[in-house]
Amino acid sequence: MPQTLNVYIARLLTDNVQERLASIDDVVFDVGRIEPPSREELLTRVAGKDAAIVTLTERIDEEFFQAAGPRLKVVANVAVGYDNIDVEAAARHGVVVTNTPGVLDGATADHTFALILAVCRRIVEADAFVNEGTEWIWGPRMFVGLDVSAGATLGIIGFGRIGQAVAARAAAFDMKVVAADATRAVGDVVEGVEIVSQDDLLAQSDVVSLHVPLLESTRHLMNAETIAKMKKGAYLINCARGGVVDEQALIDAIDSGHLRGAGIDTFEGEPTINPGLKARPQIVCTPHTASAGEATRDRMGDLAVDNVIAVLRGQEALTPVR
Repeated sequence: MPQTLNVYIARLLTDNVQERLASIDDVVFDVGRIEPPSREELLTRVAGKDAAIVTLTERIDEEFFQAAGPRLKVVANVAVGYDNIDVEAAARHGVVVTNTPGVLDGATADHTFALILAVCRRIVEADAFVNEGTEWIWGPRMFVGLDVSAGATLGIIGFGRIGQAVAARAAAFDMKVVAADATRAVGDVVEGVEIVSQDDLLAQSDVVSLHVPLLESTRHLMNAETIAKMKKGAYLINCARGGVVDEQALIDAIDSGHLRGAGIDTFEGEPTINPGLKARPQIVCTPHTASAGEATRDRMGDLAVDNVIAVLRGQEALTPVR
């Protein structure tokens, strides 16, 4: 093992993780800013490094690996999803790619359920109404929404760790939960939840929550055709990846009254957000913050660092993507 190893960190991590870096004596960390690096900065600073810790805002492709050079051994993504990384290019260059699964399941499930409640109970609309200063008197028709705890059905598409964590929270609200998952057979029961077909799930669910990775097979999984199969007056929640939803089809479904509302944490063109999503009070948007719990962000950074140190010290990566 070389006496000194050099690791590029594209974005400033949490204070606790940054303090930990200072205690690792045999590694020099070249740490970026809070803001994402420009493409030129990314390619310049990764040159000659032994490892890189990146986030979903960095595009890691053939050009990146060429710029890094032959010393690069591992790229650690501070995220579960890794659609920002060309893993085939990484394999050609002999670079291990890792992600951070498991450590953000609870935070993402919490945020998912926060969006469910915010949308179904019209929390954001009511808050805006109060803050506008309009005079009002309570009435029985004011901001009426869906009672999630009165027999509502939650359909979860993608029943991995996060989907199961969402189901556990839904159970505490006495919701009926069904799930659809491409890796499981219809009729199976997982953690007390029945696996059904996607069409069956869409037809019966009052709320549909997405928890699938962004793959070619899941891009625009929710499009005009599949949204039309949803129960009239239902709600759509997306804490997966923005590309899973055809945003214009969602907007059209809201405008037509087919869907009653939506909660969206990830966007197809982020950080740019389709203005149609922001213009509709029935849609609650958050800026990709489902994992933004203090302890969770610490664990994500720590796992990325652990993966890098393990690989650079000749050990197996803790969470390789393949």
